[in-house]
Amino acid sequence: MPVSYRKSKMFRRSRVMRASWNVWKPRIVFWIGAIAIGFVSVGFALAADRAQDFFIQLTELGPYAFLLPLVLTPAGFALCAWLAFAVFPNTQGSGIPQAIAARHLRNDTHRLGLLSLKLAVGKIVLTIVGLFCGASIGREGPTVQVGASIMLAVGRVGGMAQARGLILAGSAAGIAAAFNTPLAGIVFAIEEMSRTYESRANGLVLTAVILSGLAALGLVGSYTYFGETSVMATSHLDWAMVAICGICGGALGAAFSAGAIRASRRIRRWAHPSPLKRMVWLAAGCGLAVAVIGLISGGQTFGTGYKEASAMLEGATVSPTFFIEKLGATFLSMISGIPGGIFAPSLSVGVGLGATLGTLFGASIALSALLGMAGYFAGVVQAPMTAFVIIIEMTGDHEAVIPIMAASMLGYITSRMLSPEPLYHGLSRAFIAASIRARRADQQAGSARSQGDAVTDT
Repeated sequence: MPVSYRKSKMFRRSRVMRASWNVWKPRIVFWIGAIAIGFVSVGFALAADRAQDFFIQLTELGPYAFLLPLVLTPAGFALCAWLAFAVFPNTQGSGIPQAIAARHLRNDTHRLGLLSLKLAVGKIVLTIVGLFCGASIGREGPTVQVGASIMLAVGRVGGMAQARGLILAGSAAGIAAAFNTPLAGIVFAIEEMSRTYESRANGLVLTAVILSGLAALGLVGSYTYFGETSVMATSHLDWAMVAICGICGGALGAAFSAGAIRASRRIRRWAHPSPLKRMVWLAAGCGLAVAVIGLISGGQTFGTGYKEASAMLEGATVSPTFFIEKLGATFLSMISGIPGGIFAPSLSVGVGLGATLGTLFGASIALSALLGMAGYFAGVVQAPMTAFVIIIEMTGDHEAVIPIMAASMLGYITSRMLSPEPLYHGLSRAFIAASIRARRADQQAGSARSQGDAVTDT
């Protein structure tokens, strides 16, 4: 065989190998990123649960330990707010608005201001600190920002240009791993994050959800978030509760959503002269109010509210004021500016509302709690499909599918009538506006430099 022919064959083979690697590299890196989201989500969940349990243990150490939140909670809020503004900017709040805003931005530099590995670390740490201080927050919304940040970083390493699709995939994988609800992750990405169907992006979403879900399953096994329930609507009263819980939940969810959007806008204007100082003082004041509400409720409003919600879903009675107290603590935690989500606290508020309505009308507390959760959650996020899919997956209750769907739809319709602007999309506009201002400032600075260079040359 001639030498020239052997060299030509080896050259063609190396070209094929390089081409093959260029094709497979983005896929492999993407798969690694999705698996990493699963691992990080599980670790985040375990650390958040430990922090919340540790806070409860501190308040039970002695006869006066229950007063500890009056000092710890406002101090913790102030610390989280300071770190969120000075060290980890754009980690405030849930994290879902940041992910939505990043999908609307076209500049990679501005996207990095909302989604980066540094911000993901800060989001995790500060959410855990917030739960340790008794804040009424959850770690599920922050997992969305964390997942989107990881996937966007992975896309840069793998040379993937689909930033919008990567953010969507990371967000869905975060929700799926956080709740162990793969279907809800997919629906959330389509209904809430993108508000449209994108076939190519949804392929990324499906792959990311599968791989992150497998990673989570490998670490903690298969489980349902609230355990298994098997309630169903069998009587006329039960079906009446579908309408009552759906409409009341939607109205209360609309009130929370509209109040949060308006409060956040007014707080930004109020804090503008000195944002760091004023936001730290606001956070401390909100923390003190959360502590007082927690003491009044006997400690039930601290943290995510998971234990209280689980008990009510099993038919346990609840204080008729629990859902009001929990809503107040969640609202204050949200407007304080500390990192933390509202998914889990909102589920607790909805469960409390439904259980209270069930007690008032003499209906099944467990079923009413389930319907209240569906109506209120759909009213807050205005995403009815996400609401009923996530609730069905979290409870494993397939016998009440139609009642849950109906309550979610009624909650959504009621909320849209009272508050047309969806919560997360309304909050995302502040981040989009800040990015636009930053881009204009960069353009003006660049124009000024160009004029200065022109003057120097002349």
